Amino acid sequence: MKIVILDRDTLGSDADLQPLRQLGETVEYGSTPVELVHERLVGADVAVVNKIRLNGSNLPGTGLQLICVAATGYDNIDLEVCRTLGIALYNVPGYSTESVAQITAAMVLSLVNHLQEYRNYVHSGDYSRSGVANRVTPTYHELSSLTWGVVGGGGIGGRVAEIARSLGCRVLMHRRKPDDRFTQVDMDTLCRESDIVSLHVPLTPDTRGMLSRTRIATMKPGAIVVNVARGAVADETALADAVRSGQLGGLGIDVYATEPLTDDHPYQQILDLPNVCLTPHMAWGALEARNRCVAIMGDNIERFFCGSLRNRIV
Repeated sequence: MKIVILDRDTLGSDADLQPLRQLGETVEYGSTPVELVHERLVGADVAVVNKIRLNGSNLPGTGLQLICVAATGYDNIDLEVCRTLGIALYNVPGYSTESVAQITAAMVLSLVNHLQEYRNYVHSGDYSRSGVANRVTPTYHELSSLTWGVVGGGGIGGRVAEIARSLGCRVLMHRRKPDDRFTQVDMDTLCRESDIVSLHVPLTPDTRGMLSRTRIATMKPGAIVVNVARGAVADETALADAVRSGQLGGLGIDVYATEPLTDDHPYQQILDLPNVCLTPHMAWGALEARNRCVAIMGDNIERFFCGSLRNRIV
C-alpha cells in the first residue's frame, strides 16, 4: 500500500505519524502546490490531505482508491468527482471537540474582559506613569449578566454551550436538531438577543454566509463574535466593517474564506485593533487532538480495506 500525505506541515512537526507509517509505504510532502497535486497522487492507493482541494482537475487518472481528510469538514473535496471515479472518502469526526471549545472559550474570555488592552496598558509603561493604583476602563462585564448564542449544536457547539453555561451565561442555541439541554431559537433571534455569538457549523450551501450583513446589523451594540467554524459562514467584510465602526465590541476569528489571509482580505484593515483576536486556523490543533486525528485516520484506512463504513462519507 502506498500512502501519500500532501500537506504534512498542517499536522505540525510534533504530531505522531506512526499510525500511518506502519500501514505501508508513506510518502510525505510538507506542502503541495496546486500544479503538483495530480503528479504526486499518481500511483498512490491512499491520499491524506488536510486543506488541499481535490477535484476534477487533479483526481482523474491517479488510480487513487481512498482519500483520508485530516479533519471533520470535507468541503475541500469534490464528492461528485469521488463518486464518479469510485474513490472513497473518510473523515475524522469528533477528534478536536475539546481543543476547539477551549480556544473558543479563551477568545471569548479575552475579548469580554479586554485582556489585551489591559495588558498593553501595563506593558507600555502607561500604568507605571499613571500614578493610579488601578484602572477599570474599558468597561467589562460579568459573564453571568450576558447571553451567549451558540450557532451549531454538534459535538463542538454542544461542548461550548456547556462551558458557557458553566461560566454563568444564559445560553441560546441555533441548530437543526432538537437539544433539550439548551434554549433553541432561530438564527435571527439568536443574533438579536446574544451578547456573544460563536459559530460552530460546517460549510454547506445552507450555512454559507448565514451570519450576513443584515443579521450583523441587528446585533446588540458591543456584541462579540467568534468564528471557529469556516470563514465563509460569515460575511467577512461586514464583520470587519462592524468592528471598525464600533458596532461590534470584539471579534475573534480562527478561520478564513481564503487561507492564509490574502493581502486584500478585509481583516487586514483591523489587525491593529485591540478588540480583535485573529489566529491562524489553530483552534483544532492541540497536540492531543492532532495525534487523535492521525490515529483515527490510520483506523479509517484499515476500515476501508476491511469494508467498514464507519466514518465513510463517499
